[in-house]
Amino acid sequence: MPTYEIEKHFARRVISAPKLNLINEWLGLEPPPESQSVIQRSRIRIEPGQVVFLTGASGSGKTLWLRELQNRLDGAVDPARITLCEDRPVVECFAGAWQDVLYWLGAAGLGETSVLQQYPDQLSDGQRYRLRLALALAANPPAVVMDEFCDRLDRVTAAVVAHQIRVHADRCRTIFVAASGHDDLLEDLQPDVVVVQHLGGTCQVLYPGQMHRISES
Repeated sequence: MPTYEIEKHFARRVISAPKLNLINEWLGLEPPPESQSVIQRSRIRIEPGQVVFLTGASGSGKTLWLRELQNRLDGAVDPARITLCEDRPVVECFAGAWQDVLYWLGAAGLGETSVLQQYPDQLSDGQRYRLRLALALAANPPAVVMDEFCDRLDRVTAAVVAHQIRVHADRCRTIFVAASGHDDLLEDLQPDVVVVQHLGGTCQVLYPGQMHRISES
């Protein structure tokens, strides 16, 4: 099983900060060092067809961790970076047979037949999010990485997308890495690995049999 080492570097240099010094004095805190270099390392084992769920509080460093892993996954695709073709109907945005297009749209939770005739600029933000995901699946990449996974979708639709991602991963052996501050999709996503990023900078990597620790973190 491939093992990926995630290494995050934080370099901070504190310049003159009179207001910060007054606040630290008022709170009884020690002033920060003039310069600070922090290195955080963690390891994760991922096989093709596995789903990784990255969670943690806002500001804990989920996006940074996700990008570091993306850099180590050859051929990984981020749906958010896909540019939509606004000048043609949704069904014409894909190469390949129409049967394949229906599968990709369904795998992204965008199976409404009315969507096929619409243009991307006629879709809601949530539908455009799912269209980008469908286009990513159509490219058949070895890995797909998604920040703020389904955060903008209503929770019923989000659950459908999460379930479809799990099904597609099992079927096509695609690695999915989904990051979100919400953990209400775990039952539908059924991740093989859960990464919990804490505000203090520490990181937990949990495998089957350890998932109960999520509620304890």
